[in-house]
Amino acid sequence: MFDAEFLQRAIIAAPAILFALTVHEYFHAWTALRFGDPTARDMGRLTLNPMAHLSLMGTLMMFLSGFRFGWAKPVPVNPMNLDNPRKADIWISAAGPLSNLGLAFIFGTIFRLAGFLEFNMPEGVYMFLFFSVMINVSLAFFNLIPLFPLDGSHILKNLMPREYNHHFDKLEQFAPFILIFMIITGSFWFILGPFISLFVYIFSGIQI
Repeated sequence: MFDAEFLQRAIIAAPAILFALTVHEYFHAWTALRFGDPTARDMGRLTLNPMAHLSLMGTLMMFLSGFRFGWAKPVPVNPMNLDNPRKADIWISAAGPLSNLGLAFIFGTIFRLAGFLEFNMPEGVYMFLFFSVMINVSLAFFNLIPLFPLDGSHILKNLMPREYNHHFDKLEQFAPFILIFMIITGSFWFILGPFISLFVYIFSGIQI
């Protein structure tokens, strides 16, 4: 398991994943504060320090999966502090995936410029830039899956008419098991793969 390929992936992919997760959670906290909820800020989550966001199980899974999958601690939000909870929850939830797409655009732009201007950068730097694009795009679209507890479930629930909330609440009971099944079987890639490949190509110019 801990061979040269694993070490290379750890050196290049792990920082990219940690940064993507940290920015994702930071913007959840930042947006919650903009809508009037200081809970995340008061708990020390409005920070770009990855140690504040790391999840023990999520970090462990990152190593066990060979840096292909992992997660951070969800940012706490108190809806009682929000003036318009439904509208606020949509934007708070969307902030994480949008921040990852923003990062993908930034890293992709640097990647393209480096190639276009023929910068003499080490191969590891090019790999880091490309991994950052792929990881951020993947993280954004994965979190938009409308299954609890992912961001997409919050967005969909608040966009739906209120009379359908009880149906959505019932689905939430089974959603984590459906999500685990999708992760284990890789079926989420079958669904999201075309979108991820398209956006990775748009941002980096490389077809995966």
